[in-house]
Amino acid sequence: MLQTYTFPQFDYRISDEQRAGVSTRHPVVIVGAGPVGLTQALDLASRGVPTVVLDDNNTVSVGSRAVCYAKRTLEIWDRLGIGEACVEQGVQWKVGKVYFRDELAYAFDLLPEADHKMPAMINLQQYHLEERLVRACEASARVDLRWKHKVVAVQPHDDHVSLTVETPDGAFAMQAQWVIAADGANSDVRRMLGADFSGQFFQDRFLIADVVMKADFPTERWFWFDPPFHRNQSVLLHKECDNVWRIDFQLGWDADPAEEKQPEKVIPRIQAMLGPDVEFELEWVSVYQFACRRIDAFRHGRVIFSGDAAHQVSPFGARGANSGVQDCDNLGWKLQAVLAGAAPQSLLDTFHEERAAAADDNIGHSTRATDFITPKSRASLRLRNAVLELARTEPFARPLVNSGRLSTPTPYVGSSLNTPDAKPFAGRMHPGAPCADAPIVRAGQEGWLLEQLGRGFTLLSFGPARPVRAGGLTADVLEVGRDVDDARGLLTQRYDGRPGTVYLVRPDQHVAARWRTFDEEQVRQAMCRALKLA
Repeated sequence: MLQTYTFPQFDYRISDEQRAGVSTRHPVVIVGAGPVGLTQALDLASRGVPTVVLDDNNTVSVGSRAVCYAKRTLEIWDRLGIGEACVEQGVQWKVGKVYFRDELAYAFDLLPEADHKMPAMINLQQYHLEERLVRACEASARVDLRWKHKVVAVQPHDDHVSLTVETPDGAFAMQAQWVIAADGANSDVRRMLGADFSGQFFQDRFLIADVVMKADFPTERWFWFDPPFHRNQSVLLHKECDNVWRIDFQLGWDADPAEEKQPEKVIPRIQAMLGPDVEFELEWVSVYQFACRRIDAFRHGRVIFSGDAAHQVSPFGARGANSGVQDCDNLGWKLQAVLAGAAPQSLLDTFHEERAAAADDNIGHSTRATDFITPKSRASLRLRNAVLELARTEPFARPLVNSGRLSTPTPYVGSSLNTPDAKPFAGRMHPGAPCADAPIVRAGQEGWLLEQLGRGFTLLSFGPARPVRAGGLTADVLEVGRDVDDARGLLTQRYDGRPGTVYLVRPDQHVAARWRTFDEEQVRQAMCRALKLA
């Protein structure tokens, strides 16, 4: 039990197929009702695809766990109808400060550019997020959320997957055209399929302490290297909602997890940090190690792995849950297109192509951050400390400081779904990039670009264009100056929108192609390429 939160107990219900004793074949079964599994269910529901979600528990995660959610993740949730509520409940922040010993080394701003709907980052305890996702799934007619349903066997076939599911009323069989394994780092589905999972384990242990206190610290990310209150180690401080503060203490290789979680060990550490006069109460304590690794193949026939079941990183940089949500964004439209017969199954292979590249990018960032935070030799320690000393006065040293590169989406620059530019463009909206938001006006009402891009292919045009059809799907036109107004010029600026420019935007709001003039056949070819029809 926590002081600030009461854990809900969700009802177990016997399903109609279990009661009837008939194995039903579902379009999609998702294993795991964490942030990734629930987000995937909502994404598929928004695309008209019904899902069954199975979870062996009947409540949300214990402890704050994943706590930092980045702008791109919030934009995805906003498309699914919960983004604004998460922002309202969470703690918004964008400034981080790095301290070396007892002095500020430097500060950074995650979103120096104004005029985006979503903030750079929010902090929201995972149990709050999961409960909000559960309620959204319960409100959807296309999500069948089943608690106390544990998958104990998985048998892939050419055209479906057979599942054996254990419940309080006994085991039963069900089938799925596709299974999405979102059952976490210790994935049972991955184990049952014998899927390879390779990478690096880190020996260092860290203590998480969620502390209830009323403090006047600003809502910023504070990271200390070798502070006076925790010598030769590092400490991270974050504010969460409900007057809860998250503190991470580096403990070293030889720390005893059971001993370090005891209040008589934790409380003196926090008192040394905050001072003897600050009143606080422990909310939740955990000790963790972490790994940087990923699955060798995200797709195993008709079983697709996502989130922590597919990849793991260190918590520094908030790249775990954010990357998992972006997995959902990538997979949902592709699976919908395959189920609808609008694309071949080979389109699902690009889920591995694009998201494995993103996982490798995140693992690289995470590994480098860990090496900087926990140097493995005296020479590495001296180099790190020299960088921190220089960062106080020398701007060139600041990019070398690494307390965890905060989560940003990995653009799919090398994706086989992209159509390369034929003409020069300025800016970051190249093929494979996630679309940047911008303020717009539609029908006299102020709004945001990403709210208008829809869930299918879209032609964002800065001149006349026509809808284009390929593979049974239609790319509708959103014309600047006709459908939306760019009163402040930011949309045109961010997309280098010279007159006549056209962008083909994928259903996950990533750029597939762009041209300086509209050509219906070029658009059709680019759509076919993005759907693996050519």
